[in-house]
Amino acid sequence: MNSRRSWLIFSFGSFVYLSAVMQRTSLGIAGVSATERFGGSAAVLSSLAVVQLIVYAAAQIPVGVLIDRFGPRVLMLAGTVLMVAGQLTLAFAPSITLAVAGRMLVGAGDAAIFISVIRLITSWFSGRIVPQLSQWFGNIGQLGQVLSAVPLAWVLHEFGWTPAFLGATLVAFVAFVVVVVGVRDRPAGSPDQPRPQSWGSALTQLRHSLARPGTQLGFWSHFVTQSSGTVFTLLWGFPFMVYGLGYESSMAAAMLTIPVAAGMICGPILGVLTARHPLRRSNIVLGIVTVMAATWAVVLLWPVAPPFWLIVLLLIVLGGGGPGSLIGFDFARTFNPQRSLGSANGVVNVGGFLASFVMMFLIGVLLDLQDGWRQAQGGGSDLYSLESFRVAFTVQFLIVGFGVVMLVRTRKRTRRLLSRDEGIEVAPLWVELSRRMRRRGRGE
Repeated sequence: MNSRRSWLIFSFGSFVYLSAVMQRTSLGIAGVSATERFGGSAAVLSSLAVVQLIVYAAAQIPVGVLIDRFGPRVLMLAGTVLMVAGQLTLAFAPSITLAVAGRMLVGAGDAAIFISVIRLITSWFSGRIVPQLSQWFGNIGQLGQVLSAVPLAWVLHEFGWTPAFLGATLVAFVAFVVVVVGVRDRPAGSPDQPRPQSWGSALTQLRHSLARPGTQLGFWSHFVTQSSGTVFTLLWGFPFMVYGLGYESSMAAAMLTIPVAAGMICGPILGVLTARHPLRRSNIVLGIVTVMAATWAVVLLWPVAPPFWLIVLLLIVLGGGGPGSLIGFDFARTFNPQRSLGSANGVVNVGGFLASFVMMFLIGVLLDLQDGWRQAQGGGSDLYSLESFRVAFTVQFLIVGFGVVMLVRTRKRTRRLLSRDEGIEVAPLWVELSRRMRRRGRGE
C-alpha cells in the first residue's frame, strides 16, 4: 500500500497542514501590532488567540465524527475555505470584534486539518512506518511557523497589517487548490471502511472511542506535552522576549523558529522509539514533560534576566513538546479500530489545546492583575515586565501538573486492562500489546 501515490498524498497533506500552522501562528508575531491596531489590555489581546483555540478544541470531536462519516477530504476542503475567510476578515478588521470573528473562523478551519491528515496517513500507509510518518508530518507542518516567524513577520514590518494577512490568505487558498486537485481519501480499489449511516450510530462510535483507555491516555499525553510550547509560540513568547527580555522584534521572531528546528531533529527519533517500544510510550511522554518543567523552573528562578543561552535552551526543549504530543495519536491508533480513528484522534487533539487556551488566558489575566496592583500602589504601568512574566508563567506548572496526575491514573487503568486482555472492540495492535504485557508483567 506504501506506493508512489501514497507518498504524493502524504506530501499534499503535509503542505495543507503547513498552511494551517502558518494561519494558526500568524498572530504570534503580530501580538505587538495587534496591540497597536486594536488597543486594549493583555487579557483582550489574549482573547484573540484564546477564542481561536477554544473554537479549535471545541470542533475537534465533531470534526472527528464527520471524518468517520464523510471522509477526510471533505473536511479538508471545508477547513481551507474557512481559513481563507478568517484571514481575509482579519486583514481588513477595523475593530477587535471583527478580529475575534476572523480568528474564530481560522480556528474552525484549522480544526479540520490535522486529524484529517492523520486519518489519510493510516489509510494510505501501514506497518511500523505509520508512527514515524506521523512525526515527519507533524514536523513538516511546523515549518508553517517558520513562514509566519520570518517572511510573514517581514511583510508585517515592511508593509503593514493588511498586506501581511492577505499574504497568509493566499497561502491558505493554495492549500485549498491542493486538496481539490490532489487529495483522495484512500487508494483506488481498497476496501471502504464501514461508515456510520446515521448520527445515532456516529455518536455510539464516539462513545466507544471515549471509553477506550488508549484514547484517554492519548488525550492526557497530548494535554501535558503540547500546551507549553503552543502558548509560547502562539502568543506570549514574542512579547516576553521583546518586552520582558529586551530583544529586538526581528530577533525574537527569528528565535521562534528554534522550536521548529528542534522538533525536526527529535521528531524522527521519537517516531522510531514509539514504533520499537510501544510499551514504553507513556514513559517517553513523562520524560519530555519532566525536562520541560525543569527548564522552565530554571528560567523563572534565575535571579536576574535569564541569559541568552538559557532562552535558546528553553526554546529547544519546548520544540520537543510538539513531536511528543504526537505520541498521543499513536495511542489512539493502537487502541481503536480504523473506522473510528477520526473520533479518537479528535478526542486526543482536544487535550493539548484545552490546556493551551486555559493557560494562555490565565497568563493574560495574571499580567493584568499585576499591572493593576502596581498602579494602585502608585507605580507606573508596566504590563509586560520581566517580573510580571515570571509570575504569570508559573500557571503552567499547575495545569500541566494536573495533566500528569491524570496521565498516571489513566496509565494504571490501561495496564490493568492490558493484563486482563479486556476491551470493548479493539484494534489488532491491542491484542499484540496485551500479549507483550502478560509476558513482561509491566508496560504502558
